[in-house]
Amino acid sequence: MTKLQPAANLSGVEVATGIEAQPDGVIALDPELAALWELAAPFLKVRDNDAHTLYALGLGCALLEAHPEADAAVVLPAILLHDIGWSQVPPTEVLQAIAPGGGRPDLVLLHEKEGARLAAGILAEAGYDAGKVPTIVAIIDGHDSRREAISTEDAIVKDADKTWRLSPHGIDTVMDWFGLDRGQALRLCSQRVHGHLFTAEAQAMARALSALESVTLWPQRQGLLTARPGLEGAKIIDGDACEGLPD
Repeated sequence: MTKLQPAANLSGVEVATGIEAQPDGVIALDPELAALWELAAPFLKVRDNDAHTLYALGLGCALLEAHPEADAAVVLPAILLHDIGWSQVPPTEVLQAIAPGGGRPDLVLLHEKEGARLAAGILAEAGYDAGKVPTIVAIIDGHDSRREAISTEDAIVKDADKTWRLSPHGIDTVMDWFGLDRGQALRLCSQRVHGHLFTAEAQAMARALSALESVTLWPQRQGLLTARPGLEGAKIIDGDACEGLPD
């Protein structure tokens, strides 16, 4: 559970009044995207795609800051809608589609095709700029199966989608998908992300996220957690987390 409220004020000093309302790097959800979210959310209840989508959207916003040449009005709706097609795949088969060492490419293609179809309808219902819709739909239809990026916008969508896997929420989710401990999930996600990203900025993000998760698994960090009962609810797992991490 992400911590939202403090357990204490150890300094005894009131500092909240001096904090800026919107400092650089803190983002909000645009109202037009929030309206699209309301239409998309019912299709995103499969496989934690709802939370995944929001985190990927945040990563997309950060990548757009580094790529002002990209069209945010294409990138962000494409990220928000990219996985709605999983709602059309039988729930018992969804994880088979992405399982390591096998998978179901036919189901991956199905979710892309259905996602493109559903996205066109949602964008029309929302009254979204009709001139952007074909490009958004084309990105969704191929965001997983297509090996190359067809545009800067496509590259950002792909990178935001994949980089999420190395976020704390991504690691948490993958652990429960496949019954992995945190170290195993980190190594799996690392080997499926590093070397598969298009933008230098996403590559740097992914390296940073892998490094932070690696530190969480170091015995030194685990020792700190177990020495402070209740801290983050952590327990020692995979003490050799640094060994064998893929380049």
